[in-house]
Amino acid sequence: MKEVHKEAETMMKHAVDHLHHELKHLRTGRASLALLDGVMADYYGNPTPLNQLATLSVADASMIVAQPYDPSQIAVIERAIRKSDLGLNPSSDGKVVRIPVPSLTEDRRKEIVKKAHDLAEHARNAVRQGRREGNDKLKKLEKDKAISQDDERRGLDEVQKLHDHYIAEINTALHKKEQQILEV
Repeated sequence: MKEVHKEAETMMKHAVDHLHHELKHLRTGRASLALLDGVMADYYGNPTPLNQLATLSVADASMIVAQPYDPSQIAVIERAIRKSDLGLNPSSDGKVVRIPVPSLTEDRRKEIVKKAHDLAEHARNAVRQGRREGNDKLKKLEKDKAISQDDERRGLDEVQKLHDHYIAEINTALHKKEQQILEV
């Protein structure tokens, strides 16, 4: 019974962790290095993360600065950022790449909030799936007479409590991200 509980919790925790990871990539109108996490540049034929090609830093609330380790790669870094579909337009002075983060329009903010809601719903579905699988395993154990009906009931209650905890965590993360996005 403990293994079933552990498996369900692992599955639910993985869903929440994945949601947190995905929410980091959504723009909030403020400069953040997490924006560039998924951006890959073509470094001598190999896709390479930007943080391995340059020192990235946030200069102020609306500017990210990338200082390449190899100045000959400035054009490659700029191209990768432009192709990333983040709506960023980098510029360089030959030594550093400046990436202004424009403020978001109201329509764009609403689109991003909608995407955050979609991500949260996927996470909720994964948590529900974890609950369903845990419950099915407990019912099978009871049917095979490996556990008593009381143990099954207790196990189902524990899985439900896990489900409720992780759903609440998803809702809290979504609410915080929504506030960040809609903040002007």
